[in-house]
Amino acid sequence: MAGEKILVVDDEEHIIQLIKFNLEKNGYKVISAIDGIEGLKIAKSERPQLVLLDLMLPGLDGYDVCREIRKDNNISNMPVIMITAKGEELDKILGLELGADDYITKPFSVRELMARVKAVLRRTKIEYNDKSYKFGDIAIDFQKHEIIKANEKLDLTLKEFELLEVLIKNKGRVMTRDFLLDKIWGYEYIGETRTVDVHIRHLRQKIEDDDKKPKYIETIRGIGYRFNFDGE
Repeated sequence: MAGEKILVVDDEEHIIQLIKFNLEKNGYKVISAIDGIEGLKIAKSERPQLVLLDLMLPGLDGYDVCREIRKDNNISNMPVIMITAKGEELDKILGLELGADDYITKPFSVRELMARVKAVLRRTKIEYNDKSYKFGDIAIDFQKHEIIKANEKLDLTLKEFELLEVLIKNKGRVMTRDFLLDKIWGYEYIGETRTVDVHIRHLRQKIEDDDKKPKYIETIRGIGYRFNFDGE
């Protein structure tokens, strides 16, 4: 749904104006910054629904801005699409590992940009509160550590529940195996990423209608996992 506030951070004024014109034409509200330090400050004060973030920025580069957003509990769930002239696979992977939700390479078409903006906003629309969350035929009570599927209580281990909670509260965002490992199991497990894969497999067996064709917990090949409400 249009009307969301979007922050554009880019040091090229003509790029900002191009993006701003097309976003506003589609009903979005646009604010902008021309360097990383200003962009981060505006992200914290304005709380936009999405950040379009150039990689090569003065002050703080896009990687550092994204890293700082993910470290701040007040804005850590803020969706980020990285925009850059760099197209190398390693740059893309690093951006995703730092918590970017998507990645678009200059030069880009307006149609592609708008499609990605709409897709990320749709995927990351928060549909939970601190106490409960519902998706499909599943209802979760975070405080009671209880999950109900088709009116039947599921038996999840503590780690399975914590893993699912982290994925849900970062809905639409790619979570690397190392991040999940550190977040749930702690530093002593660093390197044991198979632990995450095993728990994901068990989770899928319990919450998915068909764990061989999961629609909620998506595998991002070579990186980690993403929770999708609609399976997209």
